Amino acid sequence: MDYFLSKEQRMLKNLCQKIGESKIKPVRAQLDVSGEFPGEIISTMAQADLFSLIFPEEYGGLGGGTMDLCVVVEELSKYCLGVSTTFAATFLGAYPLLLFGSPEQKKKFLPGLAAGEFLAAFGLTEPGVGSDAAGIATTAQLAGDEYILNGSKQWITNGGHAGLYTIIASTDKSKGARGFSAFLVTPDDPGFSVGKKEDKMGIRCSATAEIIFRDCRIPRDRLLGREGMGFNIAMKTLDKSRPGVGAQGVGVAAGALREAIGFAKTRRQFGQAVINFQAVGGILADMATRTEAARSLVYAVARYADSGSSEVSKVSAMAKLYATDVAMWVTTQAVQVMGGSGYMKDYPVEKMMRDAKILQIYEGTNQIQRGVISRELSRTYNRGKN
Repeated sequence: MDYFLSKEQRMLKNLCQKIGESKIKPVRAQLDVSGEFPGEIISTMAQADLFSLIFPEEYGGLGGGTMDLCVVVEELSKYCLGVSTTFAATFLGAYPLLLFGSPEQKKKFLPGLAAGEFLAAFGLTEPGVGSDAAGIATTAQLAGDEYILNGSKQWITNGGHAGLYTIIASTDKSKGARGFSAFLVTPDDPGFSVGKKEDKMGIRCSATAEIIFRDCRIPRDRLLGREGMGFNIAMKTLDKSRPGVGAQGVGVAAGALREAIGFAKTRRQFGQAVINFQAVGGILADMATRTEAARSLVYAVARYADSGSSEVSKVSAMAKLYATDVAMWVTTQAVQVMGGSGYMKDYPVEKMMRDAKILQIYEGTNQIQRGVISRELSRTYNRGKN
């Protein structure tokens, strides 16, 4: 379908396709085996100005929006979800600064992010806290002109490779979630350290690590917004980033569909290509239909988010929920269509299937997305009008 992308968006899509074909596709299997961080590919993306995508022009950015980011993330995800996760996680880490940062904070950090000089990361999840974000235990205590952080964050994407971390910590335990605050932390801050690097089922070249704070001292002016805004900052950040996760789902589904079609057209059984068999053709038709439906929803939500509406929680959750469920289904069907070949590492679909699973888990499990949607339905329902 023609989604009427702008000239600039078509150029971005073509650029990412070239990077995917020349830089990502030749090494994605090896990166999956080794778990090596894709530093060279990230440098190529920085040189291509992809990290400047959504940042304001005054900080060296291109001034783009959610739709632009979704176009880029989708295209990269067709080739390797680990690479696209490394890229997208920088924007997850940067959104709090972009949405709530002071002019001084933006001037200090955004130009470097836009230039791709360093990556960003977002620290919400903890060893004992996943979906229950309101239960975080990391603390930040004001002492003169500094905040002192203690605690740890778990499963942090870009952990150990980021130059800027947005960390949610409690500044007043008596207030629960209303006592959470958001902070900008750098690896150079005393008391900051990187813990265990995780060995994952999928997205293996994306760095996932524990971040530890032991009397970590940061300047007072690294507080984002004001004390007590941390939970709201985290939720608004996820509202902005979830369409991007949906775009990852569309991308990996489209990549798996492409591989399955190519295989079905060349694999011969009983004297003909297996794509001519009704059973195989039917599966491919369903794969294509669901992928296109997911793309339509993600693009619509991205454009709605760019319209300036503040009521995006429900539709953002829908985009993430539907597109990532589609990704898991489509990649599984791609393996099925390719049979024994699909199960082997000689073909990329087994990797795509392993990679796709994380999309149903990170940035809020899909069970959490259903909770967000149902809560918003209850809140906004007017009998006879909805």
